[in-house]
Amino acid sequence: MDISLFQLVIICATIAVVLGFGIRAARSVHSTKGFSVGGRSAGVPLVAGGIAGTCVGGGATVGTAQLAATAGLSAWWFTIGSGVGLIIMGLFYAKPLRRTALETIPQFLAQNFGLTCGVFSSIVSSIGILFSAVASCLPAIYIIAAIFGISFLPATILLVLAVAAYAFFGGMKSAGVGGILKMIVIWITMAIAGGMAAHSLFADQAIAAALPAGAFNLLHGDTGHILANFSSVVIGMLCTQSYIQAIFSASNPRTASVAAFTAALISLPVGLPCAMVGIYMGAAHPEVTPILSLPTYLLTEQPSLLGGIAMGGIMLSLIGSIAGLSLGIGTMLSRDIFHRARVTLRARKIHKIAEDPESQEIDITEIPTVNHPYHLSELSVTRLIVLLTIALAAFIAMVNEGSQVLFWNYLSMALRSGGIFLPLSFAIFAPGTITNTSATLSMVLSTAAALLAVFLGAAGNPLFFGLAISALCLVPCWLRHR
Repeated sequence: MDISLFQLVIICATIAVVLGFGIRAARSVHSTKGFSVGGRSAGVPLVAGGIAGTCVGGGATVGTAQLAATAGLSAWWFTIGSGVGLIIMGLFYAKPLRRTALETIPQFLAQNFGLTCGVFSSIVSSIGILFSAVASCLPAIYIIAAIFGISFLPATILLVLAVAAYAFFGGMKSAGVGGILKMIVIWITMAIAGGMAAHSLFADQAIAAALPAGAFNLLHGDTGHILANFSSVVIGMLCTQSYIQAIFSASNPRTASVAAFTAALISLPVGLPCAMVGIYMGAAHPEVTPILSLPTYLLTEQPSLLGGIAMGGIMLSLIGSIAGLSLGIGTMLSRDIFHRARVTLRARKIHKIAEDPESQEIDITEIPTVNHPYHLSELSVTRLIVLLTIALAAFIAMVNEGSQVLFWNYLSMALRSGGIFLPLSFAIFAPGTITNTSATLSMVLSTAAALLAVFLGAAGNPLFFGLAISALCLVPCWLRHR
C-alpha cells in the first residue's frame, strides 16, 4: 500500500490527539471504581461514547468493507444488529442494571444465582469478549504492517503499545472521551468517503457492469444465515460486559437508558458507507486483498488530508474497540476473581484468629480492612489484566493471519451469549423464578453446546444451539415456579 509522508503525518497526528485527550482524562482516576466505571458520574455523551467507541471497531468498519467486497450490501447487517441491540438495551435492560450499582454482569448473576454461577459467567464471558478483541486486532495489524512496510510481529507490538496508551491509565473515562472524539472523526470522514464511493458505483458504467448480482440487496445470499448472524449480534450486545460496564458508569438509570439509544443512533449507520466502499473496491479493484479494501480506498482514492484523517479514525476505531473489550475482561477478572479471592482469604484469617486469639502465626495488622489502602493494589491488578488481555488478543490475531474478521465477531457473540442471555434476562424480568442449580447448569451445558457446534462444524449458528440448551434448563424451572 503506497502512502505519502503527508498522509502518514496526518494519521499519526489524528491518533495522537485522541490518545492525548484520553490520557489527560486519566489524571482523575485513582481507584478501581474510577478506572472501571468512571466513578459512576458519567453523563450521556461519555456513556454513549464508551459504548459506541467499543462496538464500532474492526467488524463495523474494516470487517464490513471486507465482507461487502464479496457479499455486497448484506455486510451492513453487523452494524444494524449492533444498533438494534442497543435500542433493546435502552428500552428494557439499561435502567434495571444501573439501579443495582454493581460493576459487572457476573456480579449481577452471582447476586441472583449464587457465587458459582457468577464465577463461571465471568470466565466464559471473558473468553467470548477476547475473540471480539481479536476481530479488531486482525485488521489493525494488517493496516499497521501495510502503512509502515513492516512484518506482522513489529506491527503487533506497535498495536499493543497504542491500545495500552488508550485504556491502561484511564479505563472507562479514557474510553468515553476517546469514543466521542473518534466517532466524530469516523462519522464525518466516512460519510464523505461512502458518498463518493456510491457516486462512483452509479456514475461509472464500467464499474457498474462489474458489480455482481444482488450487490445492493440486503438479503442477498443465504437469508437464514444472514438473519442468524443478525440475531447473534443483537443478543450479544445485551450480554457483553464492555457495553454494560458503560451502562454501570452512568450517573443514574435514566442517563444509562438515553445513552444506549444515543449509541444506537451513532453506531447503526456507520456500516453503510463502509459497505459502499467495500462494494466499490470489489468491483473496481478486485486485485486488492479484501481486508485492505477500506484503507486502500481512503489512502489512494481520497484527498490526502481527508484520507489521512479518515485512516486515523479507522485506526482509532480499532484501538478503541480493543481497549474497551479488554477493559471489560480486566474488570470482570479483577472484581469477580481476584477481589473475591482476597476477601475470602481475609475472612479465613479472621476466622482463624477468632478460633485461636493467642496464635503467633498471624499478625492482625497485616489483614486488609475496609480502610486499608488496598485499592491501589487492586487497581494495579486490573490494569495488568487489561494489558495481558490486549497482548493475548493481538497474539491470537497475528497467528491467525488471513481469517475473516466477522467470523471472530460472530463466534464471540455466540460464545458469550448462549449461556448468559437467558439467565440474565430471567434475573432482570422474573427474579426469584430460577433456582441457582438450574441457572448454573444452563450456563455450563449451553456453553459446551456452542463450543461443540463450532468445533464439529455443525450447520447453523452456534448461538442457537446454546440458547436451545439454556431454554431446556430454565423454562421448566420457571414454569414450575409459576
